[in-house]
Amino acid sequence: MSRTGTTLEASRTLGPIPKTMRAGVYREKGIVRVEEVPVPEVAGGEILIKVAACGICGTDIKKIYHAYVAPPQILGHELAGTVVAVGRGVTQWKLGDRVMSFHHIPCGKCFYCGRRLFSQCKQYKTTGLTAGFTPNGGGFAEYVKAMPWVAEQGIVALPDNVTFEEATFIEPINTIVKAVQKARVTAGETVLIIGCGPIGLQLLMVANLEGAKLYTSDPMAVRRAKSLTLGALESFDPSSGKLVEEVKARTDGRGADAVLVAVAHPSVVVEALAAARPGGRVLLFAANDPVTRIEFPASAIGIDEKEILGSYSAAVDIQQAAADLVLNKKLPVMEIVTHRFPLARIQEGLDLAVKPTAESLKILVTHA
Repeated sequence: MSRTGTTLEASRTLGPIPKTMRAGVYREKGIVRVEEVPVPEVAGGEILIKVAACGICGTDIKKIYHAYVAPPQILGHELAGTVVAVGRGVTQWKLGDRVMSFHHIPCGKCFYCGRRLFSQCKQYKTTGLTAGFTPNGGGFAEYVKAMPWVAEQGIVALPDNVTFEEATFIEPINTIVKAVQKARVTAGETVLIIGCGPIGLQLLMVANLEGAKLYTSDPMAVRRAKSLTLGALESFDPSSGKLVEEVKARTDGRGADAVLVAVAHPSVVVEALAAARPGGRVLLFAANDPVTRIEFPASAIGIDEKEILGSYSAAVDIQQAAADLVLNKKLPVMEIVTHRFPLARIQEGLDLAVKPTAESLKILVTHA
Protein backbone atom coordinates (compact mmCIF):
# COMPACT_ATOMS: atom_id res chain seq x y z
CA MET A 1 0.00 0.00 0.00
CA SER A 2 1.14 3.51 -0.66
CA ARG A 3 2.33 5.50 2.31
CA THR A 4 3.21 9.02 1.20
CA GLY A 5 5.82 7.89 -1.26
CA THR A 6 6.96 4.74 0.54
CA THR A 7 5.74 1.17 0.58
CA LEU A 8 4.25 -0.15 3.81
CA GLU A 9 4.86 -3.87 3.94
CA ALA A 10 1.47 -4.67 5.38
CA SER A 11 -1.57 -6.37 3.98
CA ARG A 12 -4.02 -3.93 5.52
CA THR A 13 -3.94 -0.42 6.98
CA LEU A 14 -6.51 1.73 8.72
CA GLY A 15 -6.44 4.70 6.38
CA PRO A 16 -3.25 6.34 5.14
CA ILE A 17 -0.21 5.87 7.38
CA PRO A 18 2.11 8.88 7.46
CA LYS A 19 5.76 8.57 6.53
CA THR A 20 6.98 10.35 9.67
CA MET A 21 5.77 10.88 13.21
CA ARG A 22 6.63 12.81 16.34
CA ALA A 23 8.60 11.03 19.01
CA GLY A 24 10.34 11.89 22.25
CA VAL A 25 13.91 10.85 21.49
CA TYR A 26 16.34 10.35 24.36
CA ARG A 27 19.43 12.10 22.99
CA GLU A 28 21.68 12.64 26.01
CA LYS A 29 21.66 12.21 29.78
CA GLY A 30 18.49 13.80 31.11
CA ILE A 31 17.37 15.12 27.72
CA VAL A 32 14.48 13.95 25.53
CA ARG A 33 13.75 15.96 22.38
CA VAL A 34 10.55 15.83 20.35
CA GLU A 35 11.63 15.06 16.79
CA GLU A 36 10.23 13.90 13.46
CA VAL A 37 11.28 10.29 12.88
CA PRO A 38 10.19 7.59 10.41
CA VAL A 39 7.09 5.58 11.23
CA PRO A 40 8.23 1.94 11.66
CA GLU A 41 7.72 -0.26 8.60
CA VAL A 42 5.51 -3.28 9.27
CA ALA A 43 6.65 -6.65 7.92
CA GLY A 44 4.94 -10.02 7.93
CA GLY A 45 3.65 -11.10 11.31
CA GLU A 46 3.91 -7.58 12.74
CA ILE A 47 1.35 -4.92 13.65
CA LEU A 48 1.49 -1.14 13.99
CA ILE A 49 -0.19 0.57 16.94
CA LYS A 50 -1.15 4.23 17.07
CA VAL A 51 -0.32 5.19 20.65
CA ALA A 52 -3.05 6.89 22.68
CA ALA A 53 -1.36 7.01 26.09
CA CYS A 54 1.82 5.86 27.78
CA GLY A 55 2.80 5.87 31.44
CA ILE A 56 6.15 7.16 32.65
CA CYS A 57 7.91 4.37 34.53
CA GLY A 58 10.74 4.61 37.02
CA THR A 59 12.80 2.45 34.67
CA ASP A 60 12.44 5.11 31.96
CA ILE A 61 13.70 7.69 34.44
CA LYS A 62 16.74 5.62 35.35
CA LYS A 63 17.63 5.01 31.72
CA ILE A 64 17.32 8.69 30.79
CA TYR A 65 18.59 10.52 33.87
CA HIS A 66 21.32 8.04 34.84
CA ALA A 67 22.22 7.16 31.25
CA TYR A 68 21.88 3.42 31.85
CA VAL A 69 21.30 2.94 28.11
CA ALA A 70 23.09 4.60 25.23
CA PRO A 71 21.17 7.19 23.19
CA PRO A 72 19.43 7.58 20.84
CA GLN A 73 16.40 5.68 22.15
CA ILE A 74 12.63 6.04 22.08
CA LEU A 75 11.47 4.75 25.44
CA GLY A 76 8.07 4.21 27.05
CA HIS A 77 6.60 0.74 27.58
CA GLU A 78 3.33 1.25 29.50
CA LEU A 79 1.27 1.94 26.41
CA ALA A 80 -2.12 1.47 24.84
CA GLY A 81 -3.60 2.44 21.49
CA THR A 82 -5.26 1.30 18.27
CA VAL A 83 -4.11 -1.22 15.65
CA VAL A 84 -3.66 0.73 12.39
CA ALA A 85 -1.63 -1.69 10.25
CA VAL A 86 -1.52 -5.48 10.13
CA GLY A 87 1.29 -7.41 8.48
CA ARG A 88 0.87 -10.43 6.24
CA GLY A 89 -0.06 -13.57 8.13
CA VAL A 90 -1.54 -11.83 11.16
CA THR A 91 -4.99 -13.21 11.94
CA GLN A 92 -5.34 -12.54 15.66
CA TRP A 93 -5.63 -8.77 15.33
CA LYS A 94 -7.63 -6.58 12.99
CA LEU A 95 -7.60 -2.92 12.08
CA GLY A 96 -9.26 -0.72 14.68
CA ASP A 97 -8.68 -3.10 17.59
CA ARG A 98 -8.09 -1.27 20.86
CA VAL A 99 -5.10 -2.89 22.56
CA MET A 100 -2.21 -2.61 24.97
CA SER A 101 1.12 -4.26 24.24
CA PHE A 102 3.85 -5.71 26.38
CA HIS A 103 7.40 -5.13 25.16
CA HIS A 104 8.96 -8.36 26.41
CA ILE A 105 7.72 -11.89 25.68
CA PRO A 106 9.74 -15.04 26.48
CA CYS A 107 10.37 -18.02 24.20
CA GLY A 108 8.60 -20.48 26.48
CA LYS A 109 11.11 -23.24 25.70
CA CYS A 110 14.43 -22.43 27.35
CA PHE A 111 15.97 -23.40 30.70
CA TYR A 112 14.65 -20.25 32.39
CA CYS A 113 11.15 -20.40 30.94
CA GLY A 114 10.89 -23.97 32.22
CA ARG A 115 11.49 -22.60 35.71
CA ARG A 116 9.11 -19.62 35.43
CA LEU A 117 12.08 -17.24 35.29
CA PHE A 118 10.69 -15.67 32.16
CA SER A 119 12.52 -12.37 32.61
CA GLN A 120 15.85 -14.22 32.41
CA CYS A 121 15.00 -15.74 29.01
CA LYS A 122 17.25 -14.56 26.17
CA GLN A 123 14.28 -13.75 23.93
CA TYR A 124 12.56 -11.92 26.79
CA LYS A 125 15.54 -9.60 27.05
CA THR A 126 15.19 -8.88 23.31
CA THR A 127 12.66 -6.05 23.18
CA GLY A 128 9.91 -6.74 20.68
CA LEU A 129 8.22 -3.34 20.64
CA THR A 130 9.81 -0.36 18.91
CA ALA A 131 9.32 3.12 17.51
CA GLY A 132 12.78 3.22 15.94
CA PHE A 133 16.48 3.18 16.83
CA THR A 134 17.35 0.33 19.22
CA PRO A 135 14.03 -1.31 20.23
CA ASN A 136 13.15 -0.09 23.72
CA GLY A 137 9.37 0.18 24.01
CA GLY A 138 8.54 3.22 21.92
CA GLY A 139 5.47 4.49 23.76
CA PHE A 140 6.89 8.01 23.74
CA ALA A 141 6.05 8.18 20.03
CA GLU A 142 2.90 8.41 17.94
CA TYR A 143 3.28 4.88 16.52
CA VAL A 144 4.97 1.68 17.69
CA LYS A 145 5.56 -1.62 15.94
CA ALA A 146 5.03 -4.98 17.63
CA MET A 147 7.33 -7.66 16.28
CA PRO A 148 5.95 -11.15 15.51
CA TRP A 149 6.54 -12.79 18.91
CA VAL A 150 4.92 -9.83 20.68
CA ALA A 151 2.08 -9.53 18.15
CA GLU A 152 1.33 -13.20 18.72
CA GLN A 153 1.54 -13.43 22.51
CA GLY A 154 2.10 -10.01 24.04
CA ILE A 155 -1.01 -8.00 23.21
CA VAL A 156 -4.20 -7.68 25.23
CA ALA A 157 -7.52 -6.61 23.72
CA LEU A 158 -9.35 -3.78 25.48
CA PRO A 159 -13.11 -3.76 26.03
CA ASP A 160 -14.92 -0.56 25.10
CA ASN A 161 -15.52 0.38 28.75
CA VAL A 162 -11.78 0.51 29.52
CA THR A 163 -10.01 3.73 28.60
CA PHE A 164 -6.55 3.83 27.06
CA GLU A 165 -5.32 5.57 30.20
CA GLU A 166 -6.57 2.71 32.37
CA ALA A 167 -4.97 0.23 30.00
CA THR A 168 -1.52 1.76 30.50
CA PHE A 169 -1.57 0.08 33.92
CA ILE A 170 -1.83 -3.47 32.56
CA GLU A 171 1.93 -3.92 32.12
CA PRO A 172 2.97 -2.41 35.47
CA ILE A 173 0.21 -4.26 37.35
CA ASN A 174 1.54 -7.51 35.91
CA THR A 175 4.95 -6.72 37.40
CA ILE A 176 3.27 -5.87 40.71
CA VAL A 177 1.25 -9.09 40.83
CA LYS A 178 4.42 -11.04 40.10
CA ALA A 179 6.22 -9.26 42.95
CA VAL A 180 3.41 -9.83 45.47
CA GLN A 181 3.35 -13.50 44.51
CA LYS A 182 7.13 -13.71 44.80
CA ALA A 183 6.88 -12.25 48.32
CA ARG A 184 4.29 -14.94 49.12
CA VAL A 185 1.84 -12.46 50.61
CA THR A 186 -1.19 -14.23 52.06
CA ALA A 187 -4.37 -13.31 53.91
CA GLY A 188 -3.91 -12.16 57.48
CA GLU A 189 -0.20 -11.48 57.18
CA THR A 190 1.26 -8.16 58.23
CA VAL A 191 2.89 -6.42 55.28
CA LEU A 192 4.90 -3.20 55.33
CA ILE A 193 5.28 -1.28 52.08
CA ILE A 194 8.16 1.17 52.08
CA GLY A 195 7.56 4.02 49.65
CA CYS A 196 4.17 5.40 48.60
CA GLY A 197 5.04 6.54 45.10
CA PRO A 198 3.23 5.05 42.09
CA ILE A 199 4.89 1.64 42.48
CA GLY A 200 4.39 1.46 46.24
CA LEU A 201 0.73 2.35 45.91
CA GLN A 202 0.21 -0.29 43.23
CA LEU A 203 1.90 -2.85 45.49
CA LEU A 204 -0.55 -1.73 48.16
CA MET A 205 -3.55 -2.21 45.87
CA VAL A 206 -2.57 -5.74 44.88
CA ALA A 207 -1.50 -6.84 48.36
CA ASN A 208 -4.85 -5.56 49.62
CA LEU A 209 -6.61 -8.01 47.32
CA GLU A 210 -4.77 -10.82 49.12
CA GLY A 211 -6.31 -9.81 52.46
CA ALA A 212 -3.08 -8.77 54.15
CA LYS A 213 -2.89 -6.26 56.99
CA LEU A 214 -1.10 -3.37 55.35
CA TYR A 215 1.15 -0.65 56.71
CA THR A 216 3.08 1.90 54.68
CA SER A 217 5.83 4.44 55.12
CA ASP A 218 6.83 7.53 53.17
CA PRO A 219 8.41 10.86 54.11
CA MET A 220 5.72 12.80 52.19
CA ALA A 221 2.53 13.35 54.21
CA VAL A 222 0.33 13.57 51.11
CA ARG A 223 1.51 10.18 49.93
CA ARG A 224 1.02 8.63 53.36
CA ALA A 225 -2.53 9.96 53.37
CA LYS A 226 -3.14 8.55 49.90
CA SER A 227 -2.07 5.10 51.04
CA LEU A 228 -4.71 5.22 53.77
CA THR A 229 -7.44 5.75 51.17
CA LEU A 230 -6.16 2.72 49.22
CA GLY A 231 -6.17 0.17 52.03
CA ALA A 232 -3.35 0.85 54.47
CA LEU A 233 -4.27 0.58 58.16
CA GLU A 234 -1.61 3.10 59.18
CA SER A 235 1.20 4.97 57.50
CA PHE A 236 4.44 6.06 59.14
CA ASP A 237 6.94 8.82 58.54
CA PRO A 238 10.35 7.08 58.28
CA SER A 239 12.17 10.32 59.06
CA SER A 240 10.99 9.91 62.66
CA GLY A 241 13.50 7.10 63.05
CA LYS A 242 10.80 4.95 64.67
CA LEU A 243 9.54 2.90 61.71
CA VAL A 244 10.89 -0.43 62.96
CA GLU A 245 9.60 0.31 66.46
CA GLU A 246 6.14 1.17 65.11
CA VAL A 247 5.90 -2.04 63.07
CA LYS A 248 7.05 -4.24 65.94
CA ALA A 249 4.56 -2.55 68.28
CA ARG A 250 1.76 -3.79 66.01
CA THR A 251 3.07 -7.34 65.69
CA ASP A 252 3.72 -8.40 69.31
CA GLY A 253 7.34 -7.41 68.87
CA ARG A 254 7.99 -9.74 65.94
CA GLY A 255 8.04 -7.47 62.89
CA ALA A 256 6.28 -7.70 59.55
CA ASP A 257 5.80 -11.02 57.76
CA ALA A 258 6.78 -9.34 54.51
CA VAL A 259 8.31 -5.98 53.62
CA LEU A 260 7.90 -4.70 50.05
CA VAL A 261 10.51 -2.09 49.18
CA ALA A 262 9.53 0.43 46.52
CA VAL A 263 12.41 2.83 47.15
CA ALA A 264 15.79 2.62 45.45
CA HIS A 265 17.97 3.66 48.39
CA PRO A 266 20.46 1.16 49.88
CA SER A 267 19.88 2.35 53.46
CA VAL A 268 16.21 1.43 53.17
CA VAL A 269 17.12 -2.24 52.75
CA VAL A 270 18.76 -2.30 56.19
CA GLU A 271 15.63 -0.77 57.69
CA ALA A 272 13.41 -3.21 55.79
CA LEU A 273 15.39 -6.17 57.15
CA ALA A 274 15.09 -4.76 60.67
CA ALA A 275 11.32 -4.33 60.24
CA ALA A 276 10.85 -7.94 59.06
CA ARG A 277 10.30 -10.67 61.61
CA PRO A 278 12.69 -13.63 61.91
CA GLY A 279 11.94 -15.83 58.91
CA GLY A 280 10.22 -12.94 57.16
CA ARG A 281 10.65 -11.80 53.56
CA VAL A 282 11.99 -8.58 52.11
CA LEU A 283 11.09 -8.01 48.45
CA LEU A 284 13.23 -5.47 46.59
CA PHE A 285 11.19 -4.04 43.73
CA ALA A 286 13.05 -0.82 43.02
CA ALA A 287 16.66 -2.02 43.38
CA ASN A 288 17.19 -2.75 39.69
CA ASP A 289 20.18 -0.76 38.53
CA PRO A 290 23.73 -2.04 37.97
CA VAL A 291 25.42 0.66 40.07
CA THR A 292 23.86 0.53 43.54
CA ARG A 293 25.65 -1.53 46.20
CA ILE A 294 23.76 -2.69 49.28
CA GLU A 295 25.23 -3.64 52.68
CA PHE A 296 23.31 -5.30 55.48
CA PRO A 297 24.01 -7.32 58.63
CA ALA A 298 24.86 -10.92 57.70
CA SER A 299 23.11 -12.13 60.85
CA ALA A 300 19.76 -10.97 59.46
CA ILE A 301 20.07 -13.74 56.89
CA GLY A 302 22.39 -16.26 58.54
CA ILE A 303 20.83 -16.26 62.01
CA ASP A 304 17.39 -14.63 61.78
CA GLU A 305 16.71 -16.54 58.54
CA LYS A 306 15.17 -13.56 56.79
CA GLU A 307 14.91 -13.75 53.02
CA ILE A 308 15.85 -11.10 50.49
CA LEU A 309 13.92 -11.51 47.25
CA GLY A 310 14.01 -9.74 43.93
CA SER A 311 11.35 -9.35 41.28
CA TYR A 312 11.94 -7.97 37.81
CA SER A 313 9.49 -7.18 35.02
CA ALA A 314 6.37 -9.13 34.03
CA ALA A 315 5.37 -12.80 33.89
CA VAL A 316 3.68 -14.14 30.78
CA ASP A 317 1.79 -16.91 32.57
CA ILE A 318 -0.17 -14.40 34.67
CA GLN A 319 -0.71 -12.05 31.73
CA GLN A 320 -4.47 -12.40 31.41
CA ALA A 321 -5.19 -12.78 35.13
CA ALA A 322 -3.21 -9.63 35.93
CA ALA A 323 -4.78 -7.76 33.02
CA ASP A 324 -8.24 -8.71 34.26
CA LEU A 325 -7.58 -6.80 37.49
CA VAL A 326 -7.44 -3.63 35.38
CA LEU A 327 -9.99 -4.60 32.74
CA ASN A 328 -12.56 -5.57 35.38
CA LYS A 329 -11.74 -2.45 37.43
CA LYS A 330 -10.76 -4.40 40.53
CA LEU A 331 -7.99 -1.91 41.30
CA PRO A 332 -8.44 1.86 41.68
CA VAL A 333 -5.51 2.60 39.39
CA MET A 334 -6.81 5.94 38.11
CA GLU A 335 -6.80 7.32 41.65
CA ILE A 336 -3.02 7.66 41.48
CA VAL A 337 -2.89 9.50 38.14
CA THR A 338 -2.13 13.14 38.92
CA HIS A 339 -0.61 14.59 35.74
CA ARG A 340 -0.98 14.24 31.98
CA PHE A 341 1.41 15.78 29.47
CA PRO A 342 1.06 15.86 25.70
CA LEU A 343 3.98 14.44 23.75
CA ALA A 344 5.15 17.97 22.91
CA ARG A 345 5.78 18.54 26.65
CA ILE A 346 7.29 15.15 27.46
CA GLN A 347 10.43 16.69 28.97
CA GLU A 348 8.27 18.48 31.56
CA GLY A 349 6.59 15.21 32.46
CA LEU A 350 9.89 13.40 32.80
CA ASP A 351 11.39 16.19 34.91
CA LEU A 352 8.40 16.02 37.25
CA ALA A 353 8.73 12.23 37.50
CA VAL A 354 12.40 12.47 38.45
CA LYS A 355 11.74 15.25 40.99
CA PRO A 356 8.21 14.57 42.26
CA THR A 357 6.26 17.13 44.23
CA ALA A 358 3.80 16.55 47.04
CA GLU A 359 1.01 16.67 44.44
CA SER A 360 2.50 14.31 41.85
CA LEU A 361 2.14 10.55 41.57
CA LYS A 362 1.58 8.69 38.31
CA ILE A 363 2.30 10.70 35.17
CA LEU A 364 0.99 9.87 31.71
CA VAL A 365 2.04 11.02 28.26
CA THR A 366 -1.08 11.40 26.13
CA HIS A 367 -1.67 11.79 22.41
CA ALA A 368 -4.53 13.90 21.12
